[in-house]
Amino acid sequence: MIEYKQLTADDMPKGRRLYEALGWTAYLGDDECLHRAWEKSLFALGAFDGGELVGFVRCIGDGEHTVLIQDLIVLDEYQRKGIGRTLMEAVFEKYASVRQKFVVTGADTPAVHFYRALGLYSFEEGGMLAFFKL
Repeated sequence: MIEYKQLTADDMPKGRRLYEALGWTAYLGDDECLHRAWEKSLFALGAFDGGELVGFVRCIGDGEHTVLIQDLIVLDEYQRKGIGRTLMEAVFEKYASVRQKFVVTGADTPAVHFYRALGLYSFEEGGMLAFFKL
């Protein structure tokens, strides 16, 4: 049975294992930086199976006008079991009054279909344009 609980920066090593397992290498170069990022997170919720973290959502933003879903990650063997949906719905419920809730993902990933199924729209569909700098 999957249990959900709020995460803190102290849970970062558990989250790091998921980043590593799924090849999210951009997070893996500097553990101190990653810990600080988790400390500054607005909200993080984990999905646990028998005490083992199997998925989580992590948000950043001000929690009033903007929430960015920075990470939604679920181990491969736990995908398509409703965990990602439950994590996202928890964010939507917690921040129901926030006007802008958004997530950034690759244009050609399976996640696109998942986010559409949750009722999210592309920036283009919303008449908006996003910019970024790496």
